[in-house]
Formats: sequence, C-alpha cells, structure tokens
Amino acid sequence: MDRRELLADATRIVVKIGSSSIMRSKTSISRDFMDSVAEQIARLRKEGKEVLVVSSGAIAIGLKAMGVVPKPKEIPVRQAAASVGQGILMREWGDCFQRHGLIVGQVLLTMDDYSVRDQAVSLNNTIESLLKNGVVPIFNENDAVSDYEIKFGDNDTLSAIVASRTDADLLVILSDVEGLFDSDPTSNPDAKLVPVVSDVDSIRHMAGDSVSGVGTGGMRTKLDAAVICRDAGCLMIIALSSKDDVVYRTAMGEDVGTVFLTDTGISKKRRWIKSAHSLGRIIVDEGAGKAILDHKSLLPIGIRGIEGRFDKGEVVEIVCNGEAIAKAISGYDSSELSRIAGKRSADIEGILGRKGHADAVLSENIALL
Repeated sequence: MDRRELLADATRIVVKIGSSSIMRSKTSISRDFMDSVAEQIARLRKEGKEVLVVSSGAIAIGLKAMGVVPKPKEIPVRQAAASVGQGILMREWGDCFQRHGLIVGQVLLTMDDYSVRDQAVSLNNTIESLLKNGVVPIFNENDAVSDYEIKFGDNDTLSAIVASRTDADLLVILSDVEGLFDSDPTSNPDAKLVPVVSDVDSIRHMAGDSVSGVGTGGMRTKLDAAVICRDAGCLMIIALSSKDDVVYRTAMGEDVGTVFLTDTGISKKRRWIKSAHSLGRIIVDEGAGKAILDHKSLLPIGIRGIEGRFDKGEVVEIVCNGEAIAKAISGYDSSELSRIAGKRSADIEGILGRKGHADAVLSENIALL
C-alpha cells in the first residue's frame, strides 16, 4: 500500500500528543519536543494542511508545579493540578508556535459539550472560525470541572471525537510506542510492528496498557479511537513521538507507525449520536432489538422499561438483554415513554391526550453500537 497516495488528499489533520511526550523526563516539560511539533505544523500549514492539536499534560505539569504527589484515587487534587497546569501548558504552546509565526487558541471540552446538539454545532462553528483565521486550535479535556459522568476518559478518545466532529481526514496519535505490535514488545523482543490494520475489531487481542506510567491511555484506548475514526471515514496513525519530524513525515505519507484504514463512514448525525453522553436508557424486548439491528424504528410496543430522566430530543441508550445495542435521539421524554411503553402506536393519542408520532424513536435517529 502506498501511504503517500493514501494520504494525498488528507488536508485536515488532528495530532494527539500525550503526557509522556510532553513530560519526557516525567519531571519537566520537554520544550525542545514542543518546539519541534510547532515547527512541523508550521511546515504542514505551508503545504496547505489544516492542523488541530489535542494536548495532554496539564495534570502532570500542575502536579509538578504544586509539588504534590496525589494518592491513586485523589481526584480533587488532580483537578486542581489541571487548573494550574493548563495555563502553563498553553503558555508553553503559545510561545512555541509564536516562534514559528502562528497563534494558538485554547478549547477545553467535556463530554457535555458534544452531547447537546446546538452546543456541538456552536462549538464546531468556533473551530471552523479559528481555522479560517489561521489559528491552531489546541484541545484538552476540561479536567478541572469534569467528573466521571462527563469525562471523555482519556485524550485518545477525545482526539478521535474531535477528528470525527470536525470531519478530519487523518488523526495522528503520538505515543511512547512505535505503533501496534503483534505481541507486547516490552516482554517479547521478537514482537513485530503491524504496519496496516484494515479491521480493528480483529486485532483487539494485541492491545495493552500504557507503558510510560505518565499518561492514562494504552493501546486499548487507541483501538477505541480507531473505531470512532473508522465510523467517521477518518484514517488514523499511531506513531512514536520520539522519531525525528514524526508529525510532518506521518502526515506527508511516509511509512511511519501503524495506519488504521477506514470505510465510507456513517453520517455526521449518527456520529454525533454515538459520541454524545447518554442521559437515560430505553429497555427493549428481543423483537424490538432485532428490528433496531435491522435499521428499523423503535415502536412503543417493544419497550419494556425506562431508566433515567430525559427530554424529547436527548440522547439515550437502547438496551436489549442487558446489552447496549444502540444510542438514539428519543422522540418522547422519559415520562411519556414510561406511559406508552408496551402499548400500540394507535393508543398513543388516548394515553397522552395529544397526537404523537407512531415511532418512539425514528430509525434515522438511531446509531448502532
């Protein structure tokens, strides 16, 4: 496979940079590395590429600045460190890019920012405006306010969602490993790099955890990111951050790291539904579950229960036999669904006292998981 040909039309690129790359020594910021990334992105801009950056490092930098070593589950201290470290991180990025004639814009996100559709559209408009005006957007999770319910969980996931929502052509994840190996390279000296992955679901057994001890992700989170990119029709490459000119060389089509191929992708609406935070659950019977998997709408008669409180138009999970099979935009609020659950569509008007749609959830508003 010719990488240059594969990436010839990749004009919008997201680059994810992990904590272990920015904090190479685990105790201090690697300014040389950050400056090199900024210089490479400046070169890509001259090649006509748009580049968005997802940067970890705020918590590690903040802990160092505060002189604190938190206990494993001491979340408030890590959130405080994120508050301290994010300002330092952006200052460093701002200085690096300024030396190469570029300015940066900070975009802090939680899952909620992409869960409310109007908010997601507004966010995308902001990003498009930044790019149009020559600004390099730098994303990070808003860890200072994020809790478990609204966290992306790791910046591999965040970078894939950013790539998906901004219609990027390529996501480059810089890592402390060269790519995906057929076995653990830290314990098997004969492990071989897998240069191309065409079916991410078939290689999940090769995944492992983070090896640096600095970042929160490992190969498992990167494979989850590859699935998000696949659905978006976006290529993804995992590459070793310590390689010379790794960002530029990867984006220009050199044979670096592991490339994950994509298919035609799914619609932007369904991508949004899949990435949005679920506000409740609709429990369905096997017949309704089969219909949903056959890309049909959900009728009230197939609903067996409702969990959580949500409004019409909000995203929920659809669960069959204890397994989440889809996410969807609900056609009714949770109270109304509870009242019409198990009933025929013809009975909706009599139950609710008003005319309602025959489908509890339209097929076009369902994204299979």
